[in-house]
Amino acid sequence: MAVAAAEAEILCQQSASVQYLCVSAKPVDADLDLFEVSTPTVNKPQIFREIRASEAVSIGITRSDSAVSCSTSVRSTIDSANSSSFVPIIRSGSHTDIGPRRSNEDEHIRVDDLSAHLGSLYNWPLPGAFYAVFDGHGGSDAAAYIKNNAMRLFFEDADLPQTSSVNQTFLEELVNSHRRAFLLADQALADERSVDAYCGTTAITVLVLGRHLVVANAGDCRAVLCRKGAAVQMSEDHRPTCQLERQRVEGLGGLIEYGYLNGDLAVTRALGDWYMKLPFGSVSPLTAEPEVQQTLLAEEDEFMIIGCDGIWDVMSNQEAVNIVSRELRLHNDPQQSARELVNQALCRDTNDNLTAIVVCFTPPDCRDSVSSQRPRFRCCSLSEEARRKLRSLLGSN
Repeated sequence: MAVAAAEAEILCQQSASVQYLCVSAKPVDADLDLFEVSTPTVNKPQIFREIRASEAVSIGITRSDSAVSCSTSVRSTIDSANSSSFVPIIRSGSHTDIGPRRSNEDEHIRVDDLSAHLGSLYNWPLPGAFYAVFDGHGGSDAAAYIKNNAMRLFFEDADLPQTSSVNQTFLEELVNSHRRAFLLADQALADERSVDAYCGTTAITVLVLGRHLVVANAGDCRAVLCRKGAAVQMSEDHRPTCQLERQRVEGLGGLIEYGYLNGDLAVTRALGDWYMKLPFGSVSPLTAEPEVQQTLLAEEDEFMIIGCDGIWDVMSNQEAVNIVSRELRLHNDPQQSARELVNQALCRDTNDNLTAIVVCFTPPDCRDSVSSQRPRFRCCSLSEEARRKLRSLLGSN
């Protein structure tokens, strides 16, 4: 039985991927006005086209330290992605805060059990989950519209491929359908009279099928995987400071002025903002077409963070991973970990709304608690000589 997207809270799950990186208030409860579907025990292995762990891109650079070019940093890791026995057990939490702004224009979705949410529309042989963050600008209407209609836009109307087995052809069709869904969502904003043409939103979505992961991004939200304690960036920031994006924009007649697209917009990909786009079907410097990555989760993938730019503007990927890792050791609670990550960003004087989703890939009992890591002390008897010295020391005081 499908649950209305307007009632949902949005979550996310990911794995390692090859990518290039642009180098360049009162808290709101994340459970408010959102829907959340709990995760059942996953009992099926997953098969997905793999980007090996050894190809993963590790990035630990804050946006505030970024330069005007994109770079790829490839690190060598243990490639255990072929461990077919690994099955991620998903649990997640999220938190959002208005920050120093007058209103919160962020929206997000968490769906740990996609089959329970979609009902008969879900015909895939593997368990699924879906997460997204929408960071609005020019008002909250665009982000709110996409969130409230996310299930229809990304699933019901997306012409998703149907299959009884997951193979390479299916995965390619899935990626293509997800890319089309972004473009159709963009067109829906153009047709929606309640959304102003000067209003838009960035979007990052994560679709999980067993171990298989599809990450689609348009804008500057970001997904970061924790693999053996190291941060692995899962999406690229689409900003004018990225050399590849700058070349694409200028090749289509756009301008980068003072670090902004056409001197006005801080991102080069977004849904909405139709005042800056050519008629639907035409190629514009500002585009809603996402970059889509496929990856395969491995046993060393501990958790993933999905956050809006308010998080990444004030901390590096590795700093965020360290914060969440510490909180999970303390509390083993992704909800509390997401809250602490947002609070840490607030302490670093972010100037934006803040939204963070933390998705764990292991059940709670798979992580050692802090109490189990504390050193243990043994009581031991003192020798007669030691007792005399102790009495003498105490008597002198």
